Amino acid sequence: MKDNTSKPSVSVPAIDKMCLILDLITEANYPLTSAEIASQLSLPKSSTHNILQSLLAKHLVFKDRDNRFHLGSYLLYWAGKYEKQHSIIDVFHEVIVNHPTLLQHTVTLSKIDGKEVVFLACHESPAPLGFTFRSGVRVPAPFSATGKAMLSTYDNSTITQLFEQQMPAPYTSRSVQQLDVLLKELQQVRDTGISLDDGQLREGMYCLGTCVVDTEGQPIAGMAISFVKEEYEKQREGVSQALLALAKDISQRLGVSSH
Repeated sequence: MKDNTSKPSVSVPAIDKMCLILDLITEANYPLTSAEIASQLSLPKSSTHNILQSLLAKHLVFKDRDNRFHLGSYLLYWAGKYEKQHSIIDVFHEVIVNHPTLLQHTVTLSKIDGKEVVFLACHESPAPLGFTFRSGVRVPAPFSATGKAMLSTYDNSTITQLFEQQMPAPYTSRSVQQLDVLLKELQQVRDTGISLDDGQLREGMYCLGTCVVDTEGQPIAGMAISFVKEEYEKQREGVSQALLALAKDISQRLGVSSH
C-alpha cells in the first residue's frame, strides 16, 4: 500500500509568486514599483510584470499614476466571509449605538491603503451632507480625517517616502499640498488623538477623526465624524470626546490597545 503521509505538498510556482507579491504589497509601508517588487523578492522582472498585469486585470491590485502598486478593492469581496464572522465593520455598528452623541452625525469607518483610504462602512446622519460615503470608495489619505488619523501612526520618514515627490491632486482649495504642512498636521494628531479635515475633501464639510491601532501600533481602521462648519465650531469638543470613547470601545471589543 502506498504511504500517502510522505507525499510532498503540491506547489504551483505562479500562485506562490502571486502570494509573495501580494504579501509584500500588504506589508510595505509605501507602494512599490514592479521593479522594486522584483528586486525585493529576487524574482525575474518579466514574470513579476506578467503576474502584476494579471492581478491588475482581476482588480486584486491597482496602479497609481506613479506606476506604484496598491492592494485592490476586489480583495474586499474575498474577505466577505471573514468580515461576516468577526469584523471591525460589525463591531463598529454594534458599538456606535452606545454613543448617542455620535448618532446625530455622519460617522465613517475606513482603512488605509497606500496613499489612500477606503471607506468600509458609514452611519448616516439624518441630515445629508451632499457627499456619498460608499463602501469601496477611495479618497486621498492626506485630505481625509480618517486618513490623517491613520497616517499619524507612521513615523515622519515613512510619510516623507510616501509624499515627498508628489502630494495627491487637490480636491478643494484647502487640500494640503505641502509635505511640511502635512507633517505639522500629523504631529497635532499624535498630540491630541484627533485629526481634522477642514474642508480639504469637500468645501464646507468638516470632519474630526481618530483611529484604532493594533498591539504593534499599526492602524486597524479610522473613524470620522462629518458636519458643516457651524456644527463643527459648536460641537467640536463634545464630539471629539465621544469619538475617542468610540475608538476605545472598539479597541476593547477587538482586544487591542486603544489609540
